[in-house]
Amino acid sequence: MTGQVVFLTGAARGIGAATARAAVGRGYRVMLADIDGPAAAVLAEELGSAASSVRLDVRDPAQWEAAYKSTVDHFGSVDVLVNNAGIIHTGNARDLSLAEHRDIVEVNLLGTMTGVLTALPRMSAQGRGHIVNVCSMTSFLPLSGYATYSGTKHGMRAFHHSIAMEERGGPVTFSIIHPPSTRTPMLDQELADPSSVIAFAEKSHSADDVAAVIVDAITKKPVEVVFPAWAGRFQRVAGVFPQLMRWVIPHIENTGHKRRAKLEGHRTR
Repeated sequence: MTGQVVFLTGAARGIGAATARAAVGRGYRVMLADIDGPAAAVLAEELGSAASSVRLDVRDPAQWEAAYKSTVDHFGSVDVLVNNAGIIHTGNARDLSLAEHRDIVEVNLLGTMTGVLTALPRMSAQGRGHIVNVCSMTSFLPLSGYATYSGTKHGMRAFHHSIAMEERGGPVTFSIIHPPSTRTPMLDQELADPSSVIAFAEKSHSADDVAAVIVDAITKKPVEVVFPAWAGRFQRVAGVFPQLMRWVIPHIENTGHKRRAKLEGHRTR
């Protein structure tokens, strides 16, 4: 795998930054794409000659075209696309503005779709490529406080597997990753909003833990990865049966309230 080129979105912070570091550490070359161009440039400078950066608003198809071309011009090809960029506006659905709902959809779902549709014909033409979409456990189990976020992740998973089946005879492979609650700035945002308590019902993982799973997937090309596996099995089952889902979510919320209160207590000491 040494020398292969990874185009990574949402690369300036959190899971994206950790993935960039891990990928460079394993011998990949990485284009760090992020809407915060200066932050991506700082990280690329830290990572050395195996990394470069480009500003990318994933909502803009023209910027996708330009960023992809810049990567090919700089590194010679794009071998792997990792769609990692994602956002959340916390709050129950009725409390968010329509603009906030639209923002989540445009970044998480349409941004990912645009990336896939930008890369796919180019990878097909070069005769190789691997597309990795970073999704979420909420693609299996809708959560209160995450209505639109969950909806975008359900949509991403359906789009991912549909297009993977359509392209099964071609040279491009597809992997989808479902991380759990992860200690990133997004989790800090959730801690500040009581409607997001369910994010604290399970043990959170470090961005480095998730990055290792993503880079493993780049190398091994699995169809789908749920991390951690045991939690994924439970969420898949609960998400299939609406009655079970509506029974179990309040219990999960209660656990989240307790753990969130503990975390807030630690912060105020």
